[in-house]
Amino acid sequence: MSDVIKLKKGFDINLAGKAEKKLTEGIMPDTVALKFEDFVGMGRPKILVKEGDVVKSGTPLFFDKGLDTVQYVAPLSGEVVEVKRGEKRKALEVKILADKTIDYVEFKKYTVSEISGISREAALAQMLQGGVWPNVLQRPFGIVANPEVAPKAIFVSGFDSHPLAPDYEFTLKGHEQYLQVGIDLLKKVAGNKVELHLSLNAAAEASKLFGGVKNAQIHKFEGPHPAGNVGVQIHHVSPIGRGDVVWTITPYGLTQIGKLFLEGKYDGSKVVAVVGSEVQNPHYFKTFIGAEISKYVKNNLKQEHVRIVSGNVLTGTKLSGINDYLGFYDSQLTVLPEGDKARFFLTDGWMGLVASRLSFHRAFGLFSFLNGKNKEYVLDTNNNGEERAFVMTGAFEKVVPMDVLPMHLVKAILANDYDGMESLGIYEVVEEDLALCEFIDVSKQPIQQILREGIEMIREA
Repeated sequence: MSDVIKLKKGFDINLAGKAEKKLTEGIMPDTVALKFEDFVGMGRPKILVKEGDVVKSGTPLFFDKGLDTVQYVAPLSGEVVEVKRGEKRKALEVKILADKTIDYVEFKKYTVSEISGISREAALAQMLQGGVWPNVLQRPFGIVANPEVAPKAIFVSGFDSHPLAPDYEFTLKGHEQYLQVGIDLLKKVAGNKVELHLSLNAAAEASKLFGGVKNAQIHKFEGPHPAGNVGVQIHHVSPIGRGDVVWTITPYGLTQIGKLFLEGKYDGSKVVAVVGSEVQNPHYFKTFIGAEISKYVKNNLKQEHVRIVSGNVLTGTKLSGINDYLGFYDSQLTVLPEGDKARFFLTDGWMGLVASRLSFHRAFGLFSFLNGKNKEYVLDTNNNGEERAFVMTGAFEKVVPMDVLPMHLVKAILANDYDGMESLGIYEVVEEDLALCEFIDVSKQPIQQILREGIEMIREA
């Protein structure tokens, strides 16, 4: 029987525009792009293709010179139409004009009965060459894992508690066999004695997707966001200390591994939730990694003055418009009203007694707590103030259900205090774990950016 870990700290942001469990298929993107900025910690990418090259799904596009065994591959077939570069010829993205029908690189195909007999070396080689290894991230630091550094454990979060997050039970329905094969193969690569921990939502109904999973330690978490964050789950099950390495992977990443071995191909397709208060018909679309988003949002907006985010509102990336691209790791597009309108001081500003606005501090929207937990809010992108003195409030500790001191940690980073960073838990957190701190911060500090700067300092030390 699995244990239940109850978390009290955190904060749920219940936004309007949740995806209806309806799937639209058959809408192919015109182009796809793999952006180098999506791969945190990538050093110097070596680009393997040039404009005009024809690629298949699974054709290597580039690799990181600092981890050259890991291939980053094309999510579908087509023609390379642009290798985009920025200042000093810095590589930014590789763009592919998509074929109407997908052609695949052929990899060795296995039956389910053959999976248990694969050697570690053969399994790892196919994962690296087949493009699925970038799904495996390493804690500490939240970077693509080095396959030659053995982890002490593997963690998978079976639910996402971010605002408007997609439902794995819907997006991965029918993928149970791929999921199990992904688990078995990743454990083989890590070492069979390495435990794989799968965390589920204790408040949800019995899982059909994960109900029959074998070779995994099951844990159940109950509480507000960030209960679904894998970092929080690691902290409560097997905390990370200096010198420890833990691998993390999403359920989608596991199914990609399973498909590579059972079908002998790299499948870059994914189901994406298009959500938010400014979406006319929020629901799910079947598309591809790095897809151009125009066909999924252009005729599906309530207004034009919006901000489109690849990912969720706490940790996602602001896109430049409807012709931009879905992030590599994202399964969600969120559309919010742009918050560039001034608010009147007494009625809608921080002094306003507005019950329709969400507030953690109740400094504005003083009566919002009367709306109950099921109230859905329409929030825009307004910061409700400018950056100001970074003061101690004690609020950060109320939304981080971990034995770390987030305010003190951020202060240590700003002071370049390496010993302080280590003693205050920087090995245990990445940006998503402190994203709520940024959301509630009265000082309007870029907490996630500061944390990443601290992580990079520790990595380079």
